[in-house]
Parts: sequence; structure tokens; C-alpha cells
Amino acid sequence: MEYILFFETWIVLAILFACAEIFVPGGILLNLGIASLLVAIGVQQQLLDTWTLTLTTWFILASFLLFILYFVTDRFFSGEYTVDNIYEELDIYGKEVTVLEKIGPGTHAGRVKFQGTTWTALGDGSELSKGSHAKIVCKENISLVVEPIK
Repeated sequence: MEYILFFETWIVLAILFACAEIFVPGGILLNLGIASLLVAIGVQQQLLDTWTLTLTTWFILASFLLFILYFVTDRFFSGEYTVDNIYEELDIYGKEVTVLEKIGPGTHAGRVKFQGTTWTALGDGSELSKGSHAKIVCKENISLVVEPIK
């Protein structure tokens, strides 16, 4: 394990990590190379004199640099993102459906076709005949509430 305490070992590791960054981009390997370079300086200055201290220092430096890289890139180089509607039920209101089974009159339930499947549907009190088109007004539990298209 004494090769871990050689200055040259850490310089070679730093160069290897930096070169590997070319083939595997993302910044992680470059951070490992920078941590290796800092450890090489510590070994040369004889600040790191045991292999346990040397490896622990390298691990802590690499972790610290990764966190710094994450926060800097996230703050200054954030990508474009949008937050879509997280309430999927809001997207179905006003959509057109086809009536498969008669709905109504009153609270008599029927079936409609929506998004490639059939749903239990309730009417607004009026009668909707099979084959007609309706519009979704709201959702009640697992049933759609529809009204005729005017």
C-alpha cells in the first residue's frame, strides 16, 4: 500500500481521470482528477503521511467537489423545464366522448368511450342516446359526468 503515498501515483491518477473525462463526459471524472491532484500536493508536502489519511482525504475532497459542481451547474446552467398540470383530472374537462350505452334520464348511468377505453358515465339529467356525442363536465368518483354537446 506504500504506492498510495507516492506523489507520482496521484499525478498519474489525476491525468487518467482527466483523460477519461473526454470519453465519459459529465464532470464527475474531472472532479476525481482534481481531487487526485490536490492529494498529490498534500503527499508532496508530506501533509498526508498514511494511506488511510490519504484515501480519506481523497474521498472527502472528491465528494466536496462533486457537491460544489452540482450546485454551481444547477444554479448557472439549469436546463429548460416546464411543470405540466399535475392534476390529470383537469385535463379531461371539456373533452368530447362518444356515448356507447344510453345515459339518463335522471341518474341512470351509461357508458362512454374516452381515451381508448370505456367509462361509466352519468348525465346532467337529460337523456343521451347511444352513438351521440357529449362533453365531460366533471368526474364523480370513477364515473364521468357528461352533458350533450349543443
